[in-house]
Amino acid sequence: MITAIMIGAGQRGHEVYGAYRNGHTDRLTFVAVAEPNKARRERFAKEQNIPRENCFSTWEDLLEKDVMADCAFVCTQDRMHTKTAKLAMEKGYNVVLEKPMAPTAQECIELGEYSEKYNKSLNVCHVLRYSEFFTTIQGFIVEGLLGEIVNIRHAENVSFWHQAHSFVRGNWRNSQETTPMVLQKTCHDMDILSWLIGKPCKKVSSFGGIHEFTIDKKPLLAPNRCTDGCPHSKECLYNAEDFYLGENTAWPVSVISEDTSVEARRKALENGPYGRCVYACDNDVVDHQVTNLEFEGGITASLTMTAFTNDCTRYIEIMGTKGCLRAEMNKFGEKSNANEIFLTDFKTGETTVHYAKDKGLMNGHEGADVLMTDNFVTQIENQELDGLTSAKHSIESHLMSIAAEKSRLEGIVVEIDSLRK
Repeated sequence: MITAIMIGAGQRGHEVYGAYRNGHTDRLTFVAVAEPNKARRERFAKEQNIPRENCFSTWEDLLEKDVMADCAFVCTQDRMHTKTAKLAMEKGYNVVLEKPMAPTAQECIELGEYSEKYNKSLNVCHVLRYSEFFTTIQGFIVEGLLGEIVNIRHAENVSFWHQAHSFVRGNWRNSQETTPMVLQKTCHDMDILSWLIGKPCKKVSSFGGIHEFTIDKKPLLAPNRCTDGCPHSKECLYNAEDFYLGENTAWPVSVISEDTSVEARRKALENGPYGRCVYACDNDVVDHQVTNLEFEGGITASLTMTAFTNDCTRYIEIMGTKGCLRAEMNKFGEKSNANEIFLTDFKTGETTVHYAKDKGLMNGHEGADVLMTDNFVTQIENQELDGLTSAKHSIESHLMSIAAEKSRLEGIVVEIDSLRK
């Protein structure tokens, strides 16, 4: 039985890792929690049977105590990751760290160095590496069915409603408080590109900005809150009352209030960030971005992120010397086995269709949340430091993301080696 402490019992801590333990009580147990929100702290403690003396309002208070578990799940906000993870490793914990690792290249590299210095596992939550969709694609590459990879076109469609919820009204709306979109959201996709190509990235250029969610797009006479009688409520795509006060009380609605009654949700909209007009928020993260990348050996890739889609999907096309592949991940509203992968052999001209199934683990990221957590538990059981998403693997995609934002802001091509130095 692997023991763990939870630092940050919010949506990921509670709904992903807490849920994993609830379904795998023979493999993992949480013995302590640190969470500033009293309701969330008490909820997590009750569900995980954590005694009151092991419940803390700050991560500093928890990590002041002697080591009480094998590992620590660090699910705090982005800019708190570095200090928390460092101290946890110093104390003697193996660490699961939510992405992104940290907001700067220096901090990311330091975290990797801490893992080696203290001989502790540091696994970053790049869960897509564990998805059946991407492991199937990676398997085709390893088998040599595509020959040598020459180019990849990849896209993450965030969707208009997810953008409004998380990146306009929500916790990750402002890069000065958290991290830029390319680091917070699409570092998943940068990591997949790095993993599939299997060579270091050399150069990055990027373009993008905010097209829609700005004050100059605010409709005439629209109030700053959707609950204040907006005259455009019937036709507005982003009417908070329509989105948060319906029958759904699961994510993302569960984020706005611990009490999911209609009355409590309405009060949250009237007083909290999720009731704001999307055209009157303090958001500064992009709603569309294109990034071009050159890898060792002249291999090229492009990554497109856009908010202007109706669902959350990922598209990928891989062009090799012997064949090509195109696929779409995560078709909301359809069965998960609709994740079709089309593989074409140049020699025979034959195209075969493959379906990446989720093994019935659809709790998040196509079941990859469960698979990643399960893999980490096994890794600690076997006393192995290196995992599929260990720091030494994850640093690369973070440098790519940081380089992309630097390129976008400064209008330059960024060489990755300059960040490593």
